[in-house]
Amino acid sequence: MIELFLAELKRSWIEFLRYSFEAVVGILITSMVFYGLFLSARYIAGPALQFGDRLDAIVVGYVLWTLVVFIEANIAGGLQSEAQTGTLEQLFISPFGASRVFLVRAIASLTLQISINMIVLLIIILLTGSQLSFPPTLVLPFLTVILGAYGVAFIMGSLALVLKRVQQLLGIVQFALLFLLTIPVETWTGSLQRLGWLLPMAPGAGLLRGLMARGEGLHVTHLAIAFVNGSLYLMLGLYLFRWAERVTKYRGRLGGY
Repeated sequence: MIELFLAELKRSWIEFLRYSFEAVVGILITSMVFYGLFLSARYIAGPALQFGDRLDAIVVGYVLWTLVVFIEANIAGGLQSEAQTGTLEQLFISPFGASRVFLVRAIASLTLQISINMIVLLIIILLTGSQLSFPPTLVLPFLTVILGAYGVAFIMGSLALVLKRVQQLLGIVQFALLFLLTIPVETWTGSLQRLGWLLPMAPGAGLLRGLMARGEGLHVTHLAIAFVNGSLYLMLGLYLFRWAERVTKYRGRLGGY
């Protein structure tokens, strides 16, 4: 596994260096899109607008969304790309297994993507004047979001494996993820609160907003719920991916496009 991780990390680094211009443009576009939305909201509301900690909460949700979209595109989009180039079958006959290869590849790519997202976050903070806290405890809820993100990515990857083309669905899911990661589910009460616990990545995102935007402490019970949420979605995603692998092999469509 270590050998596979190092190989995929080297592969990600080579691709980053070779297409570094695209990465720089992506950072600028991602930052400018949020700044444009920020200026539009301030213009519509007028000079009396006071964002308070709501701006900080939206910044956290937006940056999380860009990271989750990358994870989703890295697995589901990677499957489509491998199918188009005719190299998908090679991954499935590797001694590591396809699900393990894609998972390790996503983790290796994530190490670089987190650095890119930190640059985006710093640019947004400078442009908007947002004041976020960075306590060490944010690592735990962030990990729950990553677990859920991989689960959703493998669910979409299973669809890409069976259907081959899911670009339109991926676009819809990306907008749905923006909704999930920016709505304040942590403020819901009653039955809505229990619904928020079931939504993918929502509990962890709520904890991150509380820590970084509102300066709250880490609620141990809510953290446990977030870990259960992320772990269940990850297990569901891996299970569906293996099911899709068996179905695709049975139909003889693994190498087809």
